[in-house]
Amino acid sequence: MVYSRGAQQHYQPRPLGGGGSHGRGQSGGSYQPYQPHTQRAIHQNNHQQQLQQQQQQQQQQQQQQQQQQQNQQQSQLSGQHLALSQAQANVSTSAAPSADGGQGGHLAQGNSSLQDWKAQLKLPPTDSRYRTEDVTATKGNEFEDYFLKRELLMGIYEKGFERPSPIQEESIPIALTGSDILARAKNGTGKTAAFCIPAIEKIDQNKNAIQVLILVPTRELALQTSQVCKELAKHLHIQVMVTTGGTSLKDDIMRLYQPVHLLVGTPGRVLDLARKGVCNLGECTMLVMDEADKLLSPEFQPLVEQLIAFLPDNRQTLLYSATFPVTVKSFKDRFLRKPYVINLMDELTLKGITQFYAFVEERQKVHCLSTLFSKLQINQSIIFCNSVNRVELLAKKITELGYSCFYVHAKMLQSHRNRVFHDFRNGACRNLVSSDLFTRGIDIQAVNVVINFDFPKNSETYLHRVGRSGRFGHLGLAVNLITYEDRFNLYRIEQELGTEIKPIPPQVDQTIYCR
Repeated sequence: MVYSRGAQQHYQPRPLGGGGSHGRGQSGGSYQPYQPHTQRAIHQNNHQQQLQQQQQQQQQQQQQQQQQQQNQQQSQLSGQHLALSQAQANVSTSAAPSADGGQGGHLAQGNSSLQDWKAQLKLPPTDSRYRTEDVTATKGNEFEDYFLKRELLMGIYEKGFERPSPIQEESIPIALTGSDILARAKNGTGKTAAFCIPAIEKIDQNKNAIQVLILVPTRELALQTSQVCKELAKHLHIQVMVTTGGTSLKDDIMRLYQPVHLLVGTPGRVLDLARKGVCNLGECTMLVMDEADKLLSPEFQPLVEQLIAFLPDNRQTLLYSATFPVTVKSFKDRFLRKPYVINLMDELTLKGITQFYAFVEERQKVHCLSTLFSKLQINQSIIFCNSVNRVELLAKKITELGYSCFYVHAKMLQSHRNRVFHDFRNGACRNLVSSDLFTRGIDIQAVNVVINFDFPKNSETYLHRVGRSGRFGHLGLAVNLITYEDRFNLYRIEQELGTEIKPIPPQVDQTIYCR
């Protein structure tokens, strides 16, 4: 024992606990001697508690400030959405014609605020040009009536499509059921979207296989169609590939090792890739043939039939064209299963195209063309010749007259053709001299005048040529330069198409092709 009893009486320890043993190392002791560091520890603990409380208060204040900022941002966004919705509703009310001929007011009333996804769309400017019954004589359906994917609807509206055209109203719901279709409709009335929309809708994005094959007769049309598909499907994870002759086969083979869901191409190149085993069409459930009459001509039909052998038997087949010769019937009987037939050709020529002829001698044609350039209000024009040599000679003459001019024909390098097609579409030049390469499917909205410098030999070619103007129900003008040798062809084509080609007046009224 260190301390004596007397020493303990003089030292009065500060009691810290209850009764028990004195042992300092034992639990439950009655007291422990006072030590200065114990008090410091107590002060430090109190200081730490104060610091923690201050930190907690600061965190709470920061959280409150962040919540207030979020509330302000949400209120601002909701205000912007409301403003966009009202603006969209106003556009719909003022610009979109309704089924009963009104201005779509009942749509705005029924869905005044519109849906949030519609309010956020990046819509192109509304096309206010006059449209004919070729595209306005509809049943009043909306694209939303077909229960399409939300992402596809976004692509449709952002492409500038407002309501389905007659061919789209007839075709889209039938195609979605899986039925085969044989559809005939005028040039420029929306046939491309009529098959692209259901094709994209039926593609399974999670399945890495070619599920849709779209065949077209020309390389330029393949590029155009693939671009439409890409724009419609831009909010979906669908891979679109285009393959045509005249381009690198190696590049196409390398591309096919990557995922491809939708393939657009010309028959020869697709058949070549299928034979090499790099283009697997075993899971392709939809075959679309655009400009089907051309694809079933002697030039293409053997290739198409060989290509069909690579497709499964339970495929869906869709045929679209403005003209259907007798060869289509035999193909239909062999390869289509109870097709749904759509025929919107009550008349062959477009309602919005006014047709004139000018009776001239061959040596007067260039002078007559120069006069047309000076007197007509031309946005863009396509001038057709019957041979490659005449295309190049005429383009040179037009340039010498002082007018801007491109030319294109089938014997040009594919890269040059693509460049001309791209630049003319983008408005780099006002006039394009072409062979019949550009007669099918080429859709350039700004073209309002077509001139047949050389009159075509048959009614089918004439129909497709003049159909390059007046696209999607807009107005257009077709002028034919007729020589003495062409007079019988002119009469025959008038009879076959059931149309009237009038002599050109001294002054052409601009309202018939520029409204």
